[in-house]
Amino acid sequence: MFDSAIILIPAHDEAQSVAAVISEVSNRTDCRIVVIDDASSDDTAEVARKAGATVLSLSVQLGAWGAVQTGMRFALRQGYRFVITMDADGQHEAADLCRLFAPVYEGQADVSIGACTRRGSRMRKIAWVFLKWISGLSMDDITSGFRAYNKTALELLSGKDATLLEYQDIGVLAHLKRNNLTINEIQVNMCPRVSGHSRVYSSWLMVAYYMVQASILGFSKRSKR
Repeated sequence: MFDSAIILIPAHDEAQSVAAVISEVSNRTDCRIVVIDDASSDDTAEVARKAGATVLSLSVQLGAWGAVQTGMRFALRQGYRFVITMDADGQHEAADLCRLFAPVYEGQADVSIGACTRRGSRMRKIAWVFLKWISGLSMDDITSGFRAYNKTALELLSGKDATLLEYQDIGVLAHLKRNNLTINEIQVNMCPRVSGHSRVYSSWLMVAYYMVQASILGFSKRSKR
């Protein structure tokens, strides 16, 4: 089932958790695992490499989406037809990989998202409601990084039009919808982070910054549609 699929894990300062994530994935699939080290200040790259992953090290920090897009371009050059993305902090469970991948592998959707609305903090839920309203998106979980993509989605998201998207939620999802790609959601469980905190939802100030930026992007994409 996982032939022609590659798993991408963007990571920034995730040395405490990335090895366990790689181990769990390796126990569930025989997919090639690629960690995109987003200019970490700790030994994330070394830990990931020792755990058995291929490591792509970025010289400057690009953020989660920039790291994922780097991995997507690598996947296309290597001839892979499918990509699965998951976080390096231990929130996503490898036990859900088959259910996540199945709709894309079977041709029922271009993109599959592992949704977990239960994990939403108060800040996150407020942001979700507002951003779904302004962007016109109908997905339950617009911020999940646990996703599967087919080659059509990969080619679209590897292009220059998707390069300047800072986050992998509103901009990426709106870009997919604008190009008439089919998005499927499955409900999954997500674990608490092993370490660290969300870059976006760590404070009300960061949420405000994120919402302003995402609102402009979401509104512009909705207007174009």
